[in-house]
Amino acid sequence: MARKKVLFISSEMTPFLQVTNVGDLARRLPQAIQEKDNEIRVLMPRFGCINERRNRLHEVVRLSGINITIDDNDNPLTIKVASLQEAKMQVYFLDNEDYFHRKFVYTDEKNAFFNDNDERTIFFCKGALETVKKLGWQPDIIHCQGWMTSLIPLYLKTIYKDEPVFRNAKVVYSVFENQFEENLGKDFARKASLNTIDSKQVVSLGKSDSAGLYITGITHADAVVKASADQKGKIILEHNDSEQYADAYIELYDTLLQRQN
Repeated sequence: MARKKVLFISSEMTPFLQVTNVGDLARRLPQAIQEKDNEIRVLMPRFGCINERRNRLHEVVRLSGINITIDDNDNPLTIKVASLQEAKMQVYFLDNEDYFHRKFVYTDEKNAFFNDNDERTIFFCKGALETVKKLGWQPDIIHCQGWMTSLIPLYLKTIYKDEPVFRNAKVVYSVFENQFEENLGKDFARKASLNTIDSKQVVSLGKSDSAGLYITGITHADAVVKASADQKGKIILEHNDSEQYADAYIELYDTLLQRQN
């Protein structure tokens, strides 16, 4: 099997943050893929509950200077990095003072859904792709995990489709059911379009719920992990926790890369 460059984008990852079962898989899978002689990168949000000192996060100055525009507001993006020594992996964290410097992840101390989770999602998805551009690292596979990554397949197939760094990349989207029950607000589809994407492409975001996010991710991904089997033309892989699970993912990646663009 040829050596591949695999980018993992996740909303959480142990030991830094675990809210759901996404965090555990997001930790194990990249290491397993790397140990099969592949090159990996990992991106996640720098939520405020992630302890920078304990996890030894530090800013990557050469990646500074990126602004993410949402609704004509410029939001500065700071990139930080930490190393998992035992796994010989680096994890990049996307940070912004307004969106992520709070003690809680998606809900406040009264368990109310943050009213800017829509913009936090857009910021993270677009910020992740801008970070990879600035890194100048060309992934073969982009594997998105968790609802907060759902817009990335859409952006890759629209706004970023002609970017050289993403030109040959295949996108895999992992669906984890029932991630949130709340709503991202009536303006979510319009904001997510970034004043560029045709309204027909974001119609599934109209209800601003988790189902719409999943549909958007599934529709624009090249392969889906654990999704309904009626996605025509999609390669479907069930989540697998056996000892051979890494081989199943590598086989999926290889199958995608062998397909004609």
